[in-house]
Amino acid sequence: MYLTRHQLPNGPRWALDGALLPSSVGLDLLLEVDAASLGPMLASMPRGDAAVRPMLAPLEVEHEIWASGVTYMRSREARMAESDTRDVYDKVYDAERPELFFKASGRRAVGPDAPVRTRRDSRWNVPEPEFVVVANSRGEVVGYTAGNDMSSRDIEGSNPLYLPQAKVYDGACALGPGIVLCALEAMRDVSIRLSITRGGTAVFADETSASQMKRSPEELIGYLYREITFPAGVFLMTGTGIVPGEDFTLQPGDSIEISVGELTLVNTVEE
Repeated sequence: MYLTRHQLPNGPRWALDGALLPSSVGLDLLLEVDAASLGPMLASMPRGDAAVRPMLAPLEVEHEIWASGVTYMRSREARMAESDTRDVYDKVYDAERPELFFKASGRRAVGPDAPVRTRRDSRWNVPEPEFVVVANSRGEVVGYTAGNDMSSRDIEGSNPLYLPQAKVYDGACALGPGIVLCALEAMRDVSIRLSITRGGTAVFADETSASQMKRSPEELIGYLYREITFPAGVFLMTGTGIVPGEDFTLQPGDSIEISVGELTLVNTVEE
């Protein structure tokens, strides 16, 4: 099953497998039920006209987006190379407790074809393509989407305490185009690809797989839910295994294409 959110003349509306759901259906309602009941509940709902663009980010204002750090070996190596305090990244990669941090509210997330931004006070900015798990209010993972965790590497590298400034700002988070609802076993080995084009020419491309993560989605969600409740569910970015080299930084007009499994999220850096 595949959930998408669309902008209609009378307001946003959710769709299931390309057909509009009743206007009363919101993601908060869907993520209140247990994972085993979600599919049957959706299958029983009436569906209307075919959904069309424009598409919105697949969440609502009350949803939170959190993120995980240093969950891939490539990310560990890149963070150690860029940082003036290298040992903190080495330690968290091998630690029992993962790095988790708040990334964005639903209000700050942008969807497919919407512009993303780089910070004006940063000289080194990259996209981070991420496999994003969607968990319900009970902490059960029910699906995934594609995410772009825009990051200012020079700001984070100068001091780990600057992480919120490097990661959390307007236009720093993109999600979409929709949510694939499936069992955890179907997510273990989803492919993750990043392609960046500039003036129609490819300037960076790489790929990895969620199977390369050091920590499982359920482990990360388990830590996130230890002392926080999410009545409407939550989106968790699970870290990146693709990091452009030190000689690369985004420029205005760059097109960023992120593929996670069957999903493709495209955004352009704001001019």
